[in-house]
Amino acid sequence: MPIDAAHTARSPRLRLGMVGGGRDAFIGAVHRIAARIDDQFELVAGCFSSNPEKSKASGADLGLDPARCYESFAEMASREARKKDGIDVVAIVTPNHMHAPVALQFLKRGIHVICDKPLTATLPEAKKLAKAAEASGVVFALTHNYTGYPMIRQAKAMVAAGDLGELRVIQVEYAQDWLTEPLEGTGQKQADWRTDPARSGAGGSTGDIGTHAFNLANFVTGLMLDTLAADLTAFVPGRRVDDNGHVMLRFKGGAKGMLWCSQVAPGNENCLRLRVYGTKGGLEWAQEDPNYLWFTPLGQPKRLITRGGAGSGPEAARVSRIPPGHPEGYLEGFANIYAEAARAITARKANTALPPGTTFPGLKEGLEGVAFVDACVRSSARNGAWVSLNL
Repeated sequence: MPIDAAHTARSPRLRLGMVGGGRDAFIGAVHRIAARIDDQFELVAGCFSSNPEKSKASGADLGLDPARCYESFAEMASREARKKDGIDVVAIVTPNHMHAPVALQFLKRGIHVICDKPLTATLPEAKKLAKAAEASGVVFALTHNYTGYPMIRQAKAMVAAGDLGELRVIQVEYAQDWLTEPLEGTGQKQADWRTDPARSGAGGSTGDIGTHAFNLANFVTGLMLDTLAADLTAFVPGRRVDDNGHVMLRFKGGAKGMLWCSQVAPGNENCLRLRVYGTKGGLEWAQEDPNYLWFTPLGQPKRLITRGGAGSGPEAARVSRIPPGHPEGYLEGFANIYAEAARAITARKANTALPPGTTFPGLKEGLEGVAFVDACVRSSARNGAWVSLNL
């Protein structure tokens, strides 16, 4: 577990419920593994599918008490809130259009929320949900898992320390190839809902992976976007949402950026890359090789910083679990978000201060992500006009 986790390691496990993530759901299993890694959560209840029989069967697969495998999320929220040993927190791993209605049921009962990204399918929903979450006073975490990678924490710390000087250029891309052909026409579950605007929202690749790229750029640099200009395309005939996006970014303070997201780029599996350049140097990081961060001080040779190795600081160390040279990545990134959320929830329950260094995406990042998609769609509809985020 992260090296500073000792202060929460002996705390009682938080009782976790899950909505979505039943049989054949990829992301549900990822969340369950991530929640277990640091032993801070115990899954005790769930509504794993909108199909009652599938929800019950999924709960049985996981060895849960049948009485706590619910047929609807509304029933789950109501009954769990009345239990003495009811859930402390719910993980929402449904398609995007269900994030808001599910979260609202638990928020109004004071149950903490860990929600998969994006926050919601539409911007009005996101604003309504953010208001409700703020009013409820609960912890609300959003699983932009790439912010949990140790070398991303290292990069953020180096930018904040001024190692790059004044930031000038940010390049971020997230390229995949899995939707190069009309996979949604075959009945493939993930492709089916992710290309359906009624369930995914107006953005296709922009909402699915572009939001990750945008969030990562913001997280590392600490910059705020001023305006963007987007050119979104659905290359696959008949596809109702974009599968490729080129977005120019203008940040407050003068830095400029470019974001490319694509799910029709053959040869790319999960190619998330970030490059940040300032007046004193540059940083480069690639998700498929996540334990390495390249730093180039101006006029000097390129330097490799490894997770746990020379040059790696405490920000990376506190979210590392295993020795240098042993690969650590996707699941651990998710687990770091869960561990940070656990610290926040435990502190909230005890009415104590948040442990130093605790960092996780929440409502602010969620709103920005949905507003980013909304702005991209508006800009592209106006032939790439420059627009602001409608926050």
